[in-house]
Amino acid sequence: MEQLHAPWRIEYILAPKPKPAAGGDSLFTEIARSGDDVGHHILARTRSSFAVLNRYPYTGGHLMVVPYRQTSDLMELTTEEMADLWELTRRCIAALRREMKPDGFNVGMNLGRVAGAGVTDHLHIHVVPRWNGDTNFMPVLAGTSVVPEALADVAARLRAALAGEAPQSRI
Repeated sequence: MEQLHAPWRIEYILAPKPKPAAGGDSLFTEIARSGDDVGHHILARTRSSFAVLNRYPYTGGHLMVVPYRQTSDLMELTTEEMADLWELTRRCIAALRREMKPDGFNVGMNLGRVAGAGVTDHLHIHVVPRWNGDTNFMPVLAGTSVVPEALADVAARLRAALAGEAPQSRI
């Protein structure tokens, strides 16, 4: 039997797990307020949302686009917040296309625990790049995925791509 070594996982396994913040702030609210964009793998910020790499990705480049305002209800976002959230999602997809060259994407939200939301109190859009053949024996048999590039490296590449991109044409 071959063994898969993933030494970076031990950091998560041994690390103390964060306690919920006083005042009911979500994990995303805490990240947004931290000011440590590099440490939290924040890729870009806009007027009302931000993009952040998923710390426990399904595949390389898996990121989330999150409104600053904490809500679990999509209907509570203003028209401006929705437009900003989806515009940043579009920019992230463009950056992923340029930098990682995936064959496709899964883009969506899990609203509520029964829908699969891991963070139930703060809605967010998942952007998961996909490649032909990326569903192999690891996720099927072992329930495990292999992410071939360090998160800090992916974050740096995508942050640079988002910062240096040409403005999207609205025409």
